[in-house]
Amino acid sequence: MTFKLLITSRSFGTVESESKALLESENIQVDHATASEFDSLIENYDALIIGAHPFPSELMEKCRKLKIICKHGAEIDNIPLAKAKELGIIVTNVPGVNSQRVADLSFGLLLTIARQIAYTNMLVHNGIWQTAVGTDVFGKTLGILGLGAIGKNVALRAEGFSMRVLAYDPYVDTIPANLSFVSLKDLEYVLQNSDFLSLHLPLTEETFKLLTEDRLLQMKRGSYIINTAKGELIDEDALFKVLKSKHLAGAAMDVCTIEPIAPSNPLLSLENVVITPHIGVYSKEAIAMVSLICAKNIVALKKGLPISFVI
Repeated sequence: MTFKLLITSRSFGTVESESKALLESENIQVDHATASEFDSLIENYDALIIGAHPFPSELMEKCRKLKIICKHGAEIDNIPLAKAKELGIIVTNVPGVNSQRVADLSFGLLLTIARQIAYTNMLVHNGIWQTAVGTDVFGKTLGILGLGAIGKNVALRAEGFSMRVLAYDPYVDTIPANLSFVSLKDLEYVLQNSDFLSLHLPLTEETFKLLTEDRLLQMKRGSYIINTAKGELIDEDALFKVLKSKHLAGAAMDVCTIEPIAPSNPLLSLENVVITPHIGVYSKEAIAMVSLICAKNIVALKKGLPISFVI
């Protein structure tokens, strides 16, 4: 009987050929589907390499053939883990691969809003040769919310700019030796003392809209916020207010509460806002590594071998 794999991740195998060749060598039938096609197809497959779209529990119950779900990335909040466990479906992800890439983007966005890089580039492309006054990054204070793998890597980048680094993470009580320059503080202290605030928290009941209007107003006047974690960490209506009033000097985000962001979203009307379309994990190196690990896990399941990164 043919072993059938459905792939809904748009980036799988797009920058290398080894992952596809591995699947072909094991005579695995590989089909691709868009998120809109997924619901009508998945019941017929033994394995799934999934992107970021939802996999509803009620649909999973109908998938009598499905044996493994490989997330093409680290975040698994679109997969109903309890239902998968109940049905005996293995779920894997690829943790750790993206931390350096997202840290790169986070610091890149910080520099972009501080030095008006995106804004002045837009002016030049529109035929306007006009300077804009930015702000220094060197020697300023960076606040990091969430000192996991990404937050730690952002801190290391900040060290190269001689930044004072503050961090808030309720689940971290000791700082590694290579981050001895980082000071753990409570949330209010970080908000009130940071020139730049970079978000790296997971989305939970506790962190949903963590940054309310009141908390945003606690931030230093003229400070900046960078979010490459989850759009829902910030109350976007409140963010618009504090940006429009110039209490905050700018914001740069790779994530939004609703993606794609609606053209009518008022944040898009502000010149002091930079928004990228969730590109944090999209480097050639990261996509290649994640694709290959997913392919190896599919093959391992088919051959009865150990599977990596089982949730």
